[in-house]
Amino acid sequence: MLEVKNLSVSYGQHEVVSDLSFSVNEGEWLMLIGPNGAGKSTIISAVSQSEKYTGNVSFEGRDVKSMKPSELAKLLGVLSQNHIISYSFTVGEIVRLGRYAYSPRIFSKKSDEDEISVERALEVTGMTELEGHYADTLSGGELQRAFLAQLFAQNPRLLILDEPTNHLDLVYQKQIFEIVSQWLKTPGRAVMSVVHDLSLARRYGSRAILLNKGKAVASGSVAEVFSRENLNSVYSMDVYDWMKTQLSQWEDE
Repeated sequence: MLEVKNLSVSYGQHEVVSDLSFSVNEGEWLMLIGPNGAGKSTIISAVSQSEKYTGNVSFEGRDVKSMKPSELAKLLGVLSQNHIISYSFTVGEIVRLGRYAYSPRIFSKKSDEDEISVERALEVTGMTELEGHYADTLSGGELQRAFLAQLFAQNPRLLILDEPTNHLDLVYQKQIFEIVSQWLKTPGRAVMSVVHDLSLARRYGSRAILLNKGKAVASGSVAEVFSRENLNSVYSMDVYDWMKTQLSQWEDE
């Protein structure tokens, strides 16, 4: 589906992503992992065309730079970790914004297909009962699910997540990842996400890229990438030992 070749991003003289190549195939959940400053979110921004880059990003053989925004929105959907809302939208209004790519004109009347897509998106994210609630009355987890529902209504082929649960408590972390996991089961879809929590990345990912200072240290299956040697080389600590120590606190005596 997605093919990225020789991707590089620079801010002035500083190269933050260096000559990175990877692919995301149908049915896969690709995890981008690595310490702060590794270039993970920059990669997301470049792939979604919100950051200038050199190299090539293509979707099913087509250069995404050549696509109109409305066309690209039907293929890629991006969920960020924070949302700025200038007006007090309801949940329903937030979700309906996901259907703009399918409108022939900006003020076109919404079709039956639009409403069906919105209703389904609200249902699968558990937001139906909150459809009429205003965004500024929602908890952080509810607001994130509202924007996830917006993406589901948008119906992209590839879901791109940038630290989607970084500021959420455990209940909402589990909800978001389980919802996305179910979404991925439909043929023709894939997910790519930036995740700091290695436990979540290992549990839900099928493939991973371990990054450090803008370069890929390891790439492949989650089992291959999450080796003790790979993780220790990037995080400068014994990650396995730390994780096992944390787990031991929860084991029954």
